[in-house]
Amino acid sequence: MGYQTLAAVDLGSNSFKLQVARVQGEQLYLLDALKEPVRLAAGLDKNKRLDADSQQRALDCLRRFNERLRGLPEGAVRCVGTSALRVAKNADGFLEQAEQALGFPIEIIAGREEARLIYLGVTHSLPPSNGRRLVVDIGGGSTECIIGSGSRQESRESLLMGCVNFSLRFFPGGKLDKAAMKEAELQARLVAQGIEADFSHGHWDEAVGSSGSIRAVADILEANGWSHGITVEGMAQLRDALLKAGHVDKVELAGMRADRRPVLAGGFAILSGLFAELGIRQMNPANGALREGILYDLLGRISEHDMREETVAEFMRRYHVDTKQAARVEGLALRLFKGALPAGKDEKKEARRFLSWAARMHEIGISIAHSGYHKHGAYILENADMPGFSRTDQERLALLVRAQRGALAKVPQFMAGDALPDGDRALAWSLRQAVILCRNRAEPELAEIEAEATAKGYRLRLPQAWLKENQLTRRALEEEAAYWGDVGLKVQYG
Repeated sequence: MGYQTLAAVDLGSNSFKLQVARVQGEQLYLLDALKEPVRLAAGLDKNKRLDADSQQRALDCLRRFNERLRGLPEGAVRCVGTSALRVAKNADGFLEQAEQALGFPIEIIAGREEARLIYLGVTHSLPPSNGRRLVVDIGGGSTECIIGSGSRQESRESLLMGCVNFSLRFFPGGKLDKAAMKEAELQARLVAQGIEADFSHGHWDEAVGSSGSIRAVADILEANGWSHGITVEGMAQLRDALLKAGHVDKVELAGMRADRRPVLAGGFAILSGLFAELGIRQMNPANGALREGILYDLLGRISEHDMREETVAEFMRRYHVDTKQAARVEGLALRLFKGALPAGKDEKKEARRFLSWAARMHEIGISIAHSGYHKHGAYILENADMPGFSRTDQERLALLVRAQRGALAKVPQFMAGDALPDGDRALAWSLRQAVILCRNRAEPELAEIEAEATAKGYRLRLPQAWLKENQLTRRALEEEAAYWGDVGLKVQYG
């Protein structure tokens, strides 16, 4: 489906940002941008829970974003949450309210997926280059580092340090002094030490920075004539100016925006630590960042260049999947899903995609052990780095693969009543039937097969003569009906 307008929402740990763009072929032309300094990470208490004030700031902002997004179809908008929402223990409860305020689903993405999207956004904002680039993005709660050449990414890492948490930790109350700055820069170096072997100078030709903290530093250095771009010498002069002021409220520098004042010292300390540990002498700021990356990734999805398809294909290769068996199960599962949806439910294209991906990867756990392979596969899908997939996506895939066989009563989501959407229940049912019917690893000769949703569960219509000739499968289907009965649904065959 083609869309004329796309929108990206970045629920960052420091700021919430919205970007709207017009689609013209394979290009995007930015139409509108909104940004609010919500500082979500500042609302994380010692127990990693978002406090009421930070949640309220966020919800108020999202209601304003809702006005700008109103009228756009769901498939044209992608909303992602980053570091603060990754670590917040009460994120699930907040997200329910946030989705209602915004009017669109919100995905939480892993650090390396955030890094992938950042690189995608940065490369689209820069001229082509044959050299290798180091891209650094300092956010409110995490810092992403990526090395790539052209559009191809080679290394991605996400470091748990950001301008908000560093400012709160090392410069409480806004006080700036030499000892605190030294300690903050040393901590940044210690964190970066873990990636130094792969990200230090010598592994790249050019260093590029994106997002608020790095652009803020670049603007200040440029406006004060200390350097063009960001240099070691310019950073030294900025450090002296910050320490001379003694407090963030007293920092008066050309090029400094008011909204960056509370987090400038934390962002500066992280950048300084990265310069020292990775051997960076100069860094140029880029205009593109996470928002632009989300937009171009979304454009790829609707243009049939979905990164998720490449990831699934890579997982099938990595875990030595029997591609013929995967195709059999996929084809039959999709066929059954069409009839398995409850009356009145539309068959969404995205749901079919998830069923297709789950079917293609349902046996990846066999590479670990045949015994309990569905559990191994689910663990891989939930915990592996899967470019293109959000954490929410991976949990959905893992559930389908975990639920492909065995007792459903052992899968908590199936015992939670209405907590599992009917559409996902139908996906799981369709996949389970396909796995059973393709168990002998041959194409089931079943021209006459029909699935339907009933008032109390599902019915799979199979020829009686076929059931009589395939007693082993019949026994498996009887056991399957009992499994569904254990979670309160009636499944009928024949």
